[in-house]
Amino acid sequence: TRVVQLAAWVVPVALLTACEPARVGDDDALKTAADTIALGRQVVLSSGCGDCHGGGQNPEAPNWLVGWREGTEDTLFAAAYRIPTPAGVFQTRPRNLTPDDETGLGRFTERQIFNAIRYGLRPGETPDVDITGTTPGQGNYPENPKYLAPPMPWPAFRFKSDQELWAIVAYLKRGVKPQTNKVQPSEGPPDFWAGLYGMFGAIGPTTLPAFPSEREAGPSSK
Repeated sequence: TRVVQLAAWVVPVALLTACEPARVGDDDALKTAADTIALGRQVVLSSGCGDCHGGGQNPEAPNWLVGWREGTEDTLFAAAYRIPTPAGVFQTRPRNLTPDDETGLGRFTERQIFNAIRYGLRPGETPDVDITGTTPGQGNYPENPKYLAPPMPWPAFRFKSDQELWAIVAYLKRGVKPQTNKVQPSEGPPDFWAGLYGMFGAIGPTTLPAFPSEREAGPSSK
């Protein structure tokens, strides 16, 4: 079915982007704002953000994180962003992640961007608040949440630490130069993807399960 096809493509992408650990020094201490931005840059690169949002693994690329560009080679990969759902097939477009005030993330607060990465909530429709729950209408979680469109792998990003996510935010807000590129809104179902993400248990923060599981080998197993 179309949903199965979606899971077969989106889930591996999400898992791959979550597998690379970020490292900063031996004690993992971020002593300065520059340290935080450096960590954010490393997490962005190791998580493949540029593969969808522009520039690949090259921060020197002219289109570094500028998002979908109409009429360019970006459209060669349009099929990868046509997401099948029970409600139909929708064209999604990676957004401009640079801090441009008009077309990028510049108009959003750091907390709104953090909530987007941690909870998958669209920053433009989510207040600048500290979210403490995952039940709609409780703990500042929106009553009618509007989620980021696939294949944005925020369900995998839930396994990253707060330190890593805040570092990503710092890099996107203060470590990248703003570039103007207006990306047309992604298409999507009326429930803003809530039903689809719910089918795969992707809504809400997730803590790592205990190690080892039944299918894993613990340190003393050899």
